Amino acid sequence: MVSHAAHLSIVTLGDRGVSLPAWETMFAWPRFGDAHVDLSADTVAQRNQWAAKLDTAVAHADRAVLLVANGASCFATAWWARLTPKDYVSRVAGALLFVPSDDRDGETAARFASPRIALPFPSLVVSHDMGAGDADRLRLLAANWGSRVIESSRERRFPGAGAWRQAQRMIESVTARVVDHDVARMERLVFGRPD
Repeated sequence: MVSHAAHLSIVTLGDRGVSLPAWETMFAWPRFGDAHVDLSADTVAQRNQWAAKLDTAVAHADRAVLLVANGASCFATAWWARLTPKDYVSRVAGALLFVPSDDRDGETAARFASPRIALPFPSLVVSHDMGAGDADRLRLLAANWGSRVIESSRERRFPGAGAWRQAQRMIESVTARVVDHDVARMERLVFGRPD
Protein backbone atom coordinates (compact mmCIF):
# COMPACT_ATOMS: atom_id res chain seq x y z
CA MET A 1 0.00 0.00 0.00
CA VAL A 2 1.23 3.52 -0.77
CA SER A 3 2.02 5.60 2.29
CA HIS A 4 -0.15 8.60 3.10
CA ALA A 5 2.92 10.66 3.96
CA ALA A 6 6.17 9.80 2.19
CA HIS A 7 8.35 10.38 5.25
CA LEU A 8 6.19 8.31 7.63
CA SER A 9 4.86 4.79 7.75
CA ILE A 10 1.20 4.92 8.81
CA VAL A 11 -0.03 2.23 11.21
CA THR A 12 -3.80 2.45 11.71
CA LEU A 13 -5.40 1.02 14.84
CA GLY A 14 -9.12 0.44 14.57
CA ASP A 15 -11.89 -0.70 16.83
CA ARG A 16 -13.32 -4.11 16.11
CA GLY A 17 -16.83 -3.72 14.75
CA VAL A 18 -16.42 -0.06 13.74
CA SER A 19 -16.88 0.05 9.98
CA LEU A 20 -15.86 3.68 9.42
CA PRO A 21 -13.02 5.03 11.58
CA ALA A 22 -13.22 8.69 12.57
CA TRP A 23 -10.25 9.66 10.39
CA GLU A 24 -12.15 8.44 7.33
CA THR A 25 -15.43 10.20 8.16
CA MET A 26 -13.73 13.41 9.30
CA PHE A 27 -10.98 13.80 6.71
CA ALA A 28 -11.70 11.20 3.99
CA TRP A 29 -8.40 9.43 4.70
CA PRO A 30 -8.15 5.80 3.57
CA ARG A 31 -9.45 3.23 6.06
CA PHE A 32 -6.11 1.44 6.38
CA GLY A 33 -2.53 2.65 6.56
CA ASP A 34 0.65 0.87 5.53
CA ALA A 35 -0.22 -1.61 8.30
CA HIS A 36 -3.47 -2.03 10.23
CA VAL A 37 -4.23 -3.66 13.59
CA ASP A 38 -7.82 -4.03 14.82
CA LEU A 39 -8.31 -3.90 18.56
CA SER A 40 -9.25 -7.14 20.24
CA ALA A 41 -8.86 -6.92 24.00
CA ASP A 42 -11.77 -8.58 25.77
CA THR A 43 -9.29 -10.63 27.80
CA VAL A 44 -5.75 -10.05 29.02
CA ALA A 45 -4.51 -12.65 26.52
CA GLN A 46 -6.24 -10.85 23.62
CA ARG A 47 -4.86 -7.52 24.79
CA ASN A 48 -1.35 -8.96 24.88
CA GLN A 49 -1.79 -10.51 21.41
CA TRP A 50 -2.93 -7.11 20.12
CA ALA A 51 0.22 -5.53 21.60
CA ALA A 52 2.38 -8.18 19.92
CA LYS A 53 0.71 -7.42 16.56
CA LEU A 54 1.41 -3.72 17.05
CA ASP A 55 5.03 -4.52 17.98
CA THR A 56 5.34 -6.44 14.70
CA ALA A 57 3.76 -3.66 12.62
CA VAL A 58 6.12 -1.07 14.13
CA ALA A 59 9.18 -3.32 13.80
CA HIS A 60 8.49 -4.03 10.12
CA ALA A 61 7.89 -0.38 9.15
CA ASP A 62 10.52 0.95 6.76
CA ARG A 63 10.22 4.54 8.03
CA ALA A 64 9.38 6.32 11.25
CA VAL A 65 5.85 5.34 12.31
CA LEU A 66 2.79 7.52 12.76
CA LEU A 67 0.15 5.70 14.80
CA VAL A 68 -3.43 6.62 13.86
CA ALA A 69 -5.91 5.23 16.41
CA ASN A 70 -9.69 5.36 16.75
CA GLY A 71 -12.03 5.02 19.75
CA ALA A 72 -10.97 2.45 22.36
CA SER A 73 -7.76 1.79 20.43
CA CYS A 74 -6.60 5.24 21.64
CA PHE A 75 -6.53 3.89 25.21
CA ALA A 76 -4.82 0.71 23.99
CA THR A 77 -2.22 2.77 22.12
CA ALA A 78 -1.43 4.80 25.26
CA TRP A 79 -1.14 1.59 27.29
CA TRP A 80 1.17 0.07 24.66
CA ALA A 81 3.33 3.21 24.42
CA ARG A 82 3.84 3.40 28.17
CA LEU A 83 4.68 -0.27 28.70
CA THR A 84 6.35 -1.57 25.53
CA PRO A 85 10.15 -1.77 25.26
CA LYS A 86 11.98 1.34 24.01
CA ASP A 87 13.20 -0.53 20.92
CA TYR A 88 9.65 -0.38 19.54
CA VAL A 89 8.55 2.98 20.94
CA SER A 90 11.66 4.75 19.63
CA ARG A 91 10.47 3.97 16.08
CA VAL A 92 7.24 5.95 16.61
CA ALA A 93 7.33 9.56 15.42
CA GLY A 94 3.94 10.40 16.90
CA ALA A 95 0.28 9.50 17.20
CA LEU A 96 -3.06 10.89 16.07
CA LEU A 97 -5.70 9.67 18.51
CA PHE A 98 -9.15 10.07 16.96
CA VAL A 99 -12.26 10.38 19.12
CA PRO A 100 -11.22 8.35 22.18
CA SER A 101 -14.23 6.28 23.22
CA ASP A 102 -16.60 7.68 25.82
CA ASP A 103 -15.37 5.96 28.96
CA ARG A 104 -17.62 7.47 31.63
CA ASP A 105 -17.68 4.22 33.62
CA GLY A 106 -13.89 3.91 33.45
CA GLU A 107 -14.03 0.36 32.04
CA THR A 108 -11.79 1.03 29.03
CA ALA A 109 -9.26 2.98 31.09
CA ALA A 110 -9.18 0.16 33.66
CA ARG A 111 -8.60 -2.45 30.93
CA PHE A 112 -5.61 -0.41 29.72
CA ALA A 113 -4.32 0.84 33.07
CA SER A 114 -0.73 2.06 32.89
CA PRO A 115 1.57 4.50 34.68
CA ARG A 116 0.33 8.09 34.51
CA ILE A 117 3.17 9.46 32.43
CA ALA A 118 3.13 11.34 29.15
CA LEU A 119 3.38 9.22 26.03
CA PRO A 120 7.00 8.88 24.89
CA PHE A 121 6.23 10.56 21.54
CA PRO A 122 4.20 13.59 20.43
CA SER A 123 0.47 13.00 20.14
CA LEU A 124 -2.66 14.84 19.13
CA VAL A 125 -6.18 13.92 20.28
CA VAL A 126 -8.64 14.70 17.49
CA SER A 127 -12.35 14.99 18.19
CA HIS A 128 -15.43 16.75 16.86
CA ASP A 129 -18.67 18.36 17.97
CA MET A 130 -17.95 18.18 21.69
CA GLY A 131 -20.22 19.56 24.38
CA ALA A 132 -18.68 21.37 27.35
CA GLY A 133 -18.58 18.25 29.55
CA ASP A 134 -17.09 16.12 26.78
CA ALA A 135 -14.50 18.79 26.01
CA ASP A 136 -13.41 18.92 29.66
CA ARG A 137 -13.19 15.12 29.85
CA LEU A 138 -11.18 14.99 26.63
CA ARG A 139 -8.79 17.73 27.76
CA LEU A 140 -8.16 15.86 31.01
CA LEU A 141 -7.54 12.63 29.12
CA ALA A 142 -5.21 14.40 26.67
CA ALA A 143 -3.30 16.03 29.53
CA ASN A 144 -2.86 12.57 31.09
CA TRP A 145 -1.34 11.36 27.82
CA GLY A 146 0.74 14.53 27.27
CA SER A 147 -1.31 15.25 24.14
CA ARG A 148 -2.77 18.35 22.55
CA VAL A 149 -6.48 18.44 21.62
CA ILE A 150 -7.69 19.43 18.16
CA GLU A 151 -11.43 19.78 17.57
CA SER A 152 -12.78 19.41 14.06
CA SER A 153 -16.18 21.02 13.55
CA ARG A 154 -18.97 19.37 11.59
CA GLU A 155 -18.65 22.02 8.87
CA ARG A 156 -15.06 20.97 8.14
CA ARG A 157 -15.65 17.25 8.19
CA PHE A 158 -15.83 16.80 4.40
CA PRO A 159 -13.83 19.72 3.01
CA GLY A 160 -12.99 18.10 -0.35
CA ALA A 161 -9.55 19.03 -1.60
CA GLY A 162 -8.78 20.72 1.74
CA ALA A 163 -8.93 17.37 3.56
CA TRP A 164 -5.44 16.33 2.54
CA ARG A 165 -3.99 19.75 3.40
CA GLN A 166 -5.59 19.63 6.85
CA ALA A 167 -4.35 16.08 7.42
CA GLN A 168 -0.87 17.06 6.23
CA ARG A 169 -0.78 19.98 8.69
CA MET A 170 -1.68 17.60 11.52
CA ILE A 171 1.11 15.22 10.52
CA GLU A 172 3.56 18.11 10.18
CA SER A 173 2.57 19.34 13.64
CA VAL A 174 3.35 15.92 15.10
CA THR A 175 6.68 15.62 13.28
CA ALA A 176 7.68 19.19 14.22
CA ARG A 177 7.26 18.24 17.86
CA VAL A 178 9.39 15.15 17.22
CA VAL A 179 12.18 17.32 15.82
CA ASP A 180 12.01 19.61 18.87
CA HIS A 181 12.11 16.56 21.13
CA ASP A 182 15.10 15.07 19.24
CA VAL A 183 17.02 18.38 19.36
CA ALA A 184 16.45 18.62 23.12
CA ARG A 185 17.56 15.00 23.58
CA MET A 186 20.70 15.60 21.50
CA GLU A 187 21.54 18.73 23.52
CA ARG A 188 21.26 16.69 26.71
CA LEU A 189 23.63 14.06 25.30
CA VAL A 190 26.16 16.49 23.79
CA PHE A 191 26.13 19.22 26.40
CA GLY A 192 25.19 17.16 29.43
CA ARG A 193 22.05 19.16 30.09
CA PRO A 194 19.73 17.48 32.63
CA ASP A 195 16.26 16.16 31.66
